Parts: sequence; C-alpha cells; structure tokens
Amino acid sequence: MANKSQVTPEEATLQKIVAHAKEYGFVFPSSEIYDGLQAVYDYGQNGVELKNNLKQIWWKAMTMLNENVVGIDAAIFMHPLVWKASGHVDSFNDPMVDNKDSKKRYRVDHLIEAKAYEYEEQGFPDKAAALISQMNSLLEKEDFEGLGKLLQEEKIVCPVSGTSNWTEVRQFNLMFGTLLGSVADEASVIYLRPETAQGIFVNFLNVQQTGRMKIPFGIAQIGKAFRNEIVARQFIFRMREFEQMEMQFFCRPGTEMEWYEYWKEKRYKFLLALGLPAEKLRFHVHEKLAHYANAALDIEYEFPFGFKELEGIHSRTDYDLGRHQEFSKKKLQYFDDEITDKAKQRYVPYVVETSIGADRLFLAILCNAYTEEVKINAKGEETKRIFLKFHPAIAPVKVAVFPLLRKDGLPEKAREVFEQLRYDFNTIYEEKGSIGKNYTRMDLIGTPFCVTIDHQTLQDNTVTLRYRDTAEQVRLPIAELNSVIEKEVSLKNIWQKIVS
Repeated sequence: MANKSQVTPEEATLQKIVAHAKEYGFVFPSSEIYDGLQAVYDYGQNGVELKNNLKQIWWKAMTMLNENVVGIDAAIFMHPLVWKASGHVDSFNDPMVDNKDSKKRYRVDHLIEAKAYEYEEQGFPDKAAALISQMNSLLEKEDFEGLGKLLQEEKIVCPVSGTSNWTEVRQFNLMFGTLLGSVADEASVIYLRPETAQGIFVNFLNVQQTGRMKIPFGIAQIGKAFRNEIVARQFIFRMREFEQMEMQFFCRPGTEMEWYEYWKEKRYKFLLALGLPAEKLRFHVHEKLAHYANAALDIEYEFPFGFKELEGIHSRTDYDLGRHQEFSKKKLQYFDDEITDKAKQRYVPYVVETSIGADRLFLAILCNAYTEEVKINAKGEETKRIFLKFHPAIAPVKVAVFPLLRKDGLPEKAREVFEQLRYDFNTIYEEKGSIGKNYTRMDLIGTPFCVTIDHQTLQDNTVTLRYRDTAEQVRLPIAELNSVIEKEVSLKNIWQKIVS
C-alpha cells in the first residue's frame, strides 16, 4: 500500500494554493458549515472579482475585438429533444470504476492519463505515449474489460486507499436530470445543461436573421453547465457546477480548417496576454476525435498536477446544426448570396468552436500568480514574501489607500483620495493596523498598488505609491494618481497583445 503521508512537491504547491485561496477570500468549499459538498465550491469576495474580471476580458475580447462575433445568454433549461439531438442522452457516458476499499469512483481515462504523466515525469515519454495509445484504442472499441485489465497490468492504484482493488469498468451518464412541472405526475424529465454550446446552436437562425449576420460569424456565450463528474483531488479544475466561456464560429463548408488554425493562434495569444507564460502552455492534438469533429486540439496549462486541458479548439463540422435540423424539422440553413452557383447557395454552416472553462482559467491564473519570494536581508537572515502576481488588469482589487496614522487629519485626507479613486477602480480603504501589515495583506490578495497618506501629504498633496511586484515606493502628486494607475490596469494592455 502507498504511503499516504508522502506528499510530492507538486501536491504541496497545490495544497498551499488551495489554503491560500480559502484564507484570503478567493474560493470556499460549498456549504462548509455542513461539512461541504464534494466537487462544489463558492467564490469569495476576492475570487468573484477575479473571476468576473476574467469573464469581462474574455467577453470583450470576443465581441469587441472581432467585428463578426456577437453574444447571447441562453437558458440553462432546454427542451429534452435538444439533448437527444446533440447525442448527450445516448452517448454522454464515461467509463467509470470504483475502488472497493476507499469507495471512491474515478473516470478510467483520468487514472490512466495520470499514470502516463507519471511515466513522462520519470523520463519515459515513449512508454507514456504507448499507454495513451492503448487506452484510446480500448475506448474507441468500448472494450471495458480491456480497460479493467489495463488498470491491473499498469498497477494503477486509488489515490486515496493506495490499492488496486477495482470493480468492473462500466458506463456512467454525466447529465443531471430533474423534473419540470409543479406536480410530479405531470412533470417531464429535463436536464441541467452539460454544456453551453447547444444554446448557441438552437439560436443560430435567431441571431443570424435579427442581426443580419453574414457568414463567417460567431456567437459567444458565458454560462453555467452541470456534469455529474467524478473528481480526484484537483480543486476547482473539475467540478459538478462550472462556468464555460464558449464561441461557436459559423463558416462556409470547406473553409473550416482555415478558421480552425486562425482561432487556435488567436486563443493562444489571449492566454499569453493574460500573463500565462509560454513555457507552461502547449498544444495537444486529439488522436481520438469526438463523433462531431474533424479536427480538435487542447491548449494545455501546466498546473501543479501536470499539463491539463485549459481550452479546447474543435472543428465540429455541420453535425450540430444538422442534428437539430433533423430533430426539430426546422431548416437551419444559411443563404449565401456570394456564391454564384445557385445550387450551392443554401447550406448548413460548418462550425469551429473555442471553449474555455472560467473556473479552469481562474485556477491557472491563480497558480501562475502565486509567488514565494525569498531574500536575504542586511543581517544575513532569510526572509520570505508571498504575493499574488496578477496582471494588474485582472487583479481583484486595483488599489488600496491607507493613512499612516489614525490622527492629525490623515484619515480625512485618505478618505478624499479614496473617493477620488473608487469611481475608476475597485479600491479598498483601511486605517487599522500598521502600514507594513497592510502592505502584506494587499500582497496576499494581489493588489498591484497601495497609496499611503502621511504628514507630507497635508503639506504638498503628494502621496507614496507602492508597487506590489517590486515593493518600490515613489512619491506622486494626488492629481496624477488616477492616470498612473489607469495606465497599468487598463484592459487595453491585454487587448493590444491579442491583436498585435
């Protein structure tokens, strides 16, 4: 049996980040006073600001930086036939296995992928690739007995119990069902949507016709989705209730691969612009394609638990619109008057999808921002400073204002500065505690700027502006504060990197 007390450096890092997220108001276990609910989390006061900033940046980058992309907000509940047409009712299943000792359930592909990653870490990439290839072959044939044998042959153990005492592999549907109607007998079964894409597809004609949209064009959406996922200690990476940021791009058949490559590069630049380093990002091309796709890849980020999918780029062909056309008996065709051949003017568009989880992006940004800085002071002693190195444009709080002392008119002057800043930036005012402790507190939540009001401020209307990343302090006139801060926190800093 594995020694459960052993913790890898990567696991230790994740544990630090999870603890930090809770202690400083980013993410809380849901219903914690009732001992929580597995794989469900709440966003705290700083977490919701960070997440909203990320959603706003994504939304504006899609709808403002692209003239041919518009947004919608579709309902979570949809007609049951939507999920029959999409294939979710019949095919949205994953091979699962239970560990008889821990009573925990896992997706088989996640267990095998973790083993492959272990081989990569040990310096055996060929062995890892062979294992993934064997798994994909078994999944494609739906050979559940073969998957069970593979778990045993690879000596894959449960992360909790450390044993390989597995049940048989079986299919498990990931959709949450519920009842529509006030009386049970009159109710019909509907589903909480497992993805947001179908809300875009069923509104294709509504948007195209009312917006007078011409192919190619895209429809973007941010919304909640729900999956009965089996989670293995990866915090908010995979949850039962999560938020997706998706864009479906409708194009002429035959041009989809051109747009697939276009959005692949565009989305990669977006992630770089947010501050994620290139060395922690990589493309992973799918060997086994979904039933609707003719090309697919993931942009993966190196989380503390390894490279995992952050964003998916998929060429979905005309599968979705074609299926909804079949099941709804409504034509979902586009009339393309730019085609000279009249016989080809009406067609079902092809679709290129970009899909990123808001929660996964949040986690990637948080992991990347978490910084432990060790320095040697003048006495030769080692000191450690922890701070969250967010891009200033996405930081939950942009600036904090402190009076040096709670007397001599300094709080009143600090309040004036706070009032000047609060209408342009998310600003915190604090007059309790020492300046040093206040700086530390702001570092821990990632606030890029701190403003201190002292006695000199009362004489010449200048303040001390402190920069988070360097801890540098500069003297600045109050009148210049807004413009200096705006220059650093403006969304333009991100957008310009995307369009460059």
